[in-house]
Amino acid sequence: MHGVIQPLGHDVGTRRGSPARRTWAWIVAHRMVLLIVFLPTALAAFYYYAIAADQYQSEAHYIVRTAETQKPSGGGGISQILAAAGGENSSPEAMSVADYMTSHDVVDALRDQIGLVQMYRRPEVDAISRLGSPNPTPEKLLKYYLAHTKVEINSTTGITVVQARAFRPADAYAITTRLLALGDLRINSLNKRAYDDAIASSERQLADAENALDKAQVDISRFRAQQRDIDPQGTGQAQTTLISQLTADLVQAQAQLASMGQAISPSSPQYVALRGRVQALQAQVSAQSNRLAGSGTTIASQLASYNELQLRQEFASKRYEAVASALDRAREQVMRKQLYLVRVVNPNMPVKSQYPQRLRIVGTIFLGLFVAYAIGWLILAGVREHEA
Repeated sequence: MHGVIQPLGHDVGTRRGSPARRTWAWIVAHRMVLLIVFLPTALAAFYYYAIAADQYQSEAHYIVRTAETQKPSGGGGISQILAAAGGENSSPEAMSVADYMTSHDVVDALRDQIGLVQMYRRPEVDAISRLGSPNPTPEKLLKYYLAHTKVEINSTTGITVVQARAFRPADAYAITTRLLALGDLRINSLNKRAYDDAIASSERQLADAENALDKAQVDISRFRAQQRDIDPQGTGQAQTTLISQLTADLVQAQAQLASMGQAISPSSPQYVALRGRVQALQAQVSAQSNRLAGSGTTIASQLASYNELQLRQEFASKRYEAVASALDRAREQVMRKQLYLVRVVNPNMPVKSQYPQRLRIVGTIFLGLFVAYAIGWLILAGVREHEA
């Protein structure tokens, strides 16, 4: 390999002369590998070890669960316990919260609430790592944010891992903490939307049923006030009893009159008095019967109207009870499906910088350039051999 593998005795001539000449001769002989592999690696190492600012990472774990907890089956493994706490693993709600944490909405919230742009433009940050503009576009800020923030869901356990990097430990901690708070707000909005969708219709029906019941009660009260009778049904029963009593008295008086007419003269004062009593009873029975069920406004017609109002009130009351019961069931079902963001691991305050991973980056650059150089040397050697 040119500059790496050389024939024996190739550099015998270079071993003669001063050390400077020998060094220059070696550089000239290995110039390609130095320019392609070692120089870029040295520049990268210089940047990452001497210039690049330290980055600190704060990490937190959470799960999205419902009030309905599933009992773990026999075995008691950690995954079963987490499944019991979290309900359905990788639920759409958990995925929506994770997606929200990587959206422009959350970036705008972090920008306004904790000064995200200022955190990415600290004075100690080098020019390459720093966010370029003090007033970046939403797209540019989102891209920079996603490069320093990771939100991943474990499809097995349902745990979501949030990792936020910044150039100060307190900044990384603040970003992670605020992300969890925004996740709580997102869960609350999902709960409110689910509650509104499930309860709003039932509450409207309950309000309609309550209005109908109130109207029925008002109609009954107005009817009683107009008729000046607090209990029309009792009045009708009393009127019926009165007519029955008068009719019985009339029958008894008529029987006495018929018996007396056989024994005494019709002109007798006793007979005349009894006949007058019979006539009076007949008039009373006729008058009371007309009041109960005659023409015009009668107790029977009033009672029919009152019974209709009572029927409407009873129907409205039963409807109200049914709708109220349905609303209670809907609320109970919604509460069982209420979502909660449960923190498994709280955000940590980082002490030692974890990024950039200098050794890994420099090593990757060196190996990549060396492999590229080797491949190019092999291709070039093959071409020369073919030409020869």
